[in-house]
Amino acid sequence: MRSNCALYVDAGYLLAAAATRVTGTSLRGSVVISYPDLVRRLIQQAEQSSGLPLLRLNWYDSGNRPGGAPDSTQETVGMLPRVKLRLGRTSPHGEQKGVDLRIGLDLAAHGRNHVVDIMYLVSGDDDLSEAVEEAQSHGSQVVILAVPDPSGRPHAVSNHLIRESDGLELVDPATIDETVRPRQLQPDAVSELSPEAAGVVVPLPGPRTTTAHASASPAAKRQDVGPSHDAVPTPAILAHTRPQPVVAGTGSPVTSTGTGTGSTGSKVAWSSSREHPVNRPHTLSPAMIEMIDDVCRGVVTAWRATATEEDRRRVFSERPFIPSDLDRTLLTDLSARLGVYDIPDELRFRLREQFWDAMDEVGR
Repeated sequence: MRSNCALYVDAGYLLAAAATRVTGTSLRGSVVISYPDLVRRLIQQAEQSSGLPLLRLNWYDSGNRPGGAPDSTQETVGMLPRVKLRLGRTSPHGEQKGVDLRIGLDLAAHGRNHVVDIMYLVSGDDDLSEAVEEAQSHGSQVVILAVPDPSGRPHAVSNHLIRESDGLELVDPATIDETVRPRQLQPDAVSELSPEAAGVVVPLPGPRTTTAHASASPAAKRQDVGPSHDAVPTPAILAHTRPQPVVAGTGSPVTSTGTGTGSTGSKVAWSSSREHPVNRPHTLSPAMIEMIDDVCRGVVTAWRATATEEDRRRVFSERPFIPSDLDRTLLTDLSARLGVYDIPDELRFRLREQFWDAMDEVGR
């Protein structure tokens, strides 16, 4: 049998990690992507690294239409040469269902049937570790192909998954930098996409003026929050820290109850779940609060750049419940910044609370 390699691409991981590298936040809607160029360059790297021809690139994502059907972009990706579209579904709450299971089943089945010799897995999900072991037990090599973060390290890859694999390689940084672009900067892009990419790049709604952060001048850091020295230069950092609101006519800072200095009370820590919000005094360090603030402002800045007036009305009308895509992005970005998989409840409540602070200031 002729030897081959294959790619198994977790699109959720690839696009979120690529968006993080390019914009500082994992919000997929914050970037515009040339899918033909991205796929072509991933195939080239796999073939050059393995020295084997590629049998197929398997593209795993959740169907964005009712019943798990593909949207127009996913349909076009599935039409690309040597690409097999493998879709899970999206739950009513916006959660992916069945994607990891499809990846795991394919890894195990292809290993058992000796379909390919070398498998390149573009994912960082620890839940795939057992499937990797199963494929290896039948003689296949499984190599993790990770997206590099701005510092050149693998982005959000489980240490356990790395340990169980046969190796870790990084996607060529140029592959991401030249095929994934910030959506809000697209009208000013100077490089050209390949001709076949023209119909697959996510269309832009037209240039928008993002005066909420573009015209902002640097503000003094809050006295109770020290700078985060190891922070990644995200849009949140570039947009500077938020100003302290004051009570009209008094100059006194607003406290958690919305009154001037001397008032007391707790601020509600909003959650995107349907459970009752929890109030509790926080014990977080100033550096941690600053990191959470950076994450929130980065997500809101990226979302605001492409949100329509209707989008903004919808999000604010649902307050305090955070839309699932934004809530997932907040948790993913904070998890990546902390280097942990599970975020403690205290950080989750603070994250969601500060999200609405950021929305009030730059999201409208």
